[in-house]
Amino acid sequence: MRVLCLLLLFLAAPATAEPVQIPGPDGPLEAEMIAVEGATDTVIIIPGSGPIDRDGNAPQMGLSTDTYRLLAEGLAEQGIASLRTDKRGFFGSAGAIADPNDVTIEAYAQDTRDWVAYASGLAPCVCLAGHSEGGLVALVAAQDAPKNLCGLILMATSGRPIGQLMIEQFEANPANGPFMAELRALVADLEAGRIRDPASVTPVLQPLFSEGLQRYMIDVFSYDPVEIAAGWNGPVLIVQGDKDMQVRPHDADLLGEALQQFERMNLAQGTHMLKADVAGNPFATYANPALPLHEDLVPGIAGFIGGAAISE
Repeated sequence: MRVLCLLLLFLAAPATAEPVQIPGPDGPLEAEMIAVEGATDTVIIIPGSGPIDRDGNAPQMGLSTDTYRLLAEGLAEQGIASLRTDKRGFFGSAGAIADPNDVTIEAYAQDTRDWVAYASGLAPCVCLAGHSEGGLVALVAAQDAPKNLCGLILMATSGRPIGQLMIEQFEANPANGPFMAELRALVADLEAGRIRDPASVTPVLQPLFSEGLQRYMIDVFSYDPVEIAAGWNGPVLIVQGDKDMQVRPHDADLLGEALQQFERMNLAQGTHMLKADVAGNPFATYANPALPLHEDLVPGIAGFIGGAAISE
């Protein structure tokens, strides 16, 4: 009996995570891998904008969620392997380029394609799960779809150009009223490919509009997610929370109208961090990593992945 119990404990042991690397432009790109024995599917988790790490945290921004780690662990319990990536220039991928702002969406997309090639060794079917700006990266990566790419999971992904989304996000805070005219003018310049002298920008906005960040925003603002989505005809899952303060259900509507085949998962009371909203504390899911993922997220993604693999 004791031997049987030990055997059962061994069989029930959780999958373990380990860092893995592939070549990058100037140095290695790194991700955290959870390999699952016998898995037929792998998910690559692509982080959102800014210095967000593979777990879904950005210490410099006060963001502490563990969203991506929790998602990877939840998928492992469903028999799905995963890679959660650090973007070139940040964290484990810091040595991949000298300047983390010297990037483009296409560069991130190519890194993602390279990760698909690696992930194909874990399981024959690979899905890209992009969060927020990571969803745009997933869409762009799929335009030149690598072998074994079975589907896309767009989590809290904008259906509008990011510059317009930025304006809406700022407008939502009445305290930003005095800066809105300048912000609109800045966005218009960047959409037109023009860089402003950072010293000419109102001091409170300067951290958002350094020269390096402006170069990046010129690139990212040039993408229309709806136009790009229309170029992918494979399976897509659109995940949208109705308490998301950054990306609205309307964005999910726009993406769905552009896609040839998609499923939609609406997270009731779900926030941008893919967790359930805490009543009276709209920023709780941004700052408390102990809060669990929305209860529908992992089962919904697992169900979609099974269907995507069948359709492939």
